[in-house]
Amino acid sequence: MITALLASLRRIGAIVSKEMRQLKRDRLTFGMIVMIPLILLLLFGYAINTDVRNVPVAIVDQSDSAAGRWIVEAIKVTQVVDIVAYYDQIGQAQKAITQGQIRAALVLPPDLTGRLANNQTLGQWLVDGSDTMVAGAIRQLRTMPLDQITGQMSTTPPTFEVALFYNPQQRSAVNIVPGLIAVILTMTMILFTSLAIVRERERGNLELLITTPINPLELMLGKILPYILVGLVQMTIILGLGHLIFDVPINGDISQLLLGTLLFIGASLSLGLFISTLAKTQLQAMQMTIFVLLPTILLSGFLFPFEAMPKPAQWIAELLPGTHFMRIIRGIVLRGGELSDIAPDAFWLLGFTLLGILLASLRFSKRLD
Repeated sequence: MITALLASLRRIGAIVSKEMRQLKRDRLTFGMIVMIPLILLLLFGYAINTDVRNVPVAIVDQSDSAAGRWIVEAIKVTQVVDIVAYYDQIGQAQKAITQGQIRAALVLPPDLTGRLANNQTLGQWLVDGSDTMVAGAIRQLRTMPLDQITGQMSTTPPTFEVALFYNPQQRSAVNIVPGLIAVILTMTMILFTSLAIVRERERGNLELLITTPINPLELMLGKILPYILVGLVQMTIILGLGHLIFDVPINGDISQLLLGTLLFIGASLSLGLFISTLAKTQLQAMQMTIFVLLPTILLSGFLFPFEAMPKPAQWIAELLPGTHFMRIIRGIVLRGGELSDIAPDAFWLLGFTLLGILLASLRFSKRLD
């Protein structure tokens, strides 16, 4: 009995030793074992911040008074907002909100001093209500202690009106559904194409490609073109059902939406192809896809306000295609903007697509190694 048990333990030990040696040789998988928990720890412990801070806002001070300057200084002290612009006209502020340059604007009327003396509503916040967390943070600034403004104690704080654009009812589905398009397309587009070259190698089909006159660039384009239609179908399903079931408005032009989505699909597919040239197995390809998907979910502004994250986390987020598409899809669908209003993000996705295809083509070698 003991002899049989020892023999069984030796056999198990041999298998364990073999698996450990194989894991040691598989450096990518071994790296993922270490890096994924480390990155998640840093993301949740450092980068993710549910306390909304540094929301970019603008000031439209039509009073040009000392009271107006006091109010502005009092708002700065809260650290909830970051004043990034001053405008002369309300229309300029509304356009900046539509373009995503600011999240809110404080309008101070010409008769501000009289309103302050009579304890009337002092002004109005114009707020991009599509992000419920940001809108909630701005609504906390509706009332301010009077002594912060005038230096005099008062039991009746002055108030500001709040006008919520694009999502006045503050329904979370309005913000989540467009962002969900970015998350799902990131997952499916990158995963599908990251397996493309690896699958050919594992099935032995790479030998056939070697014997054909196709060049690497043609192969890369041939791999991604079928999935463009898949991505458009997924976008249509999510947005269509979101509109029918959750009454998510589609305020922008459909052609602008399709063009923006095509840019993001191209960027995601090119990234997936580049991953496929790095991975040696389908398991490695899936691990690397997760390595991109998790930061996209946590850092792109899908769940947490982008402005609340520390600067290093924002820099990382700017490298992700999902961050730029998150701005595009919400800008077009919710705010009714055009792609030209979000041109920097659109050009970034276009450049990322071209660079990804180029790098994937350069890395692909018509060899079996």
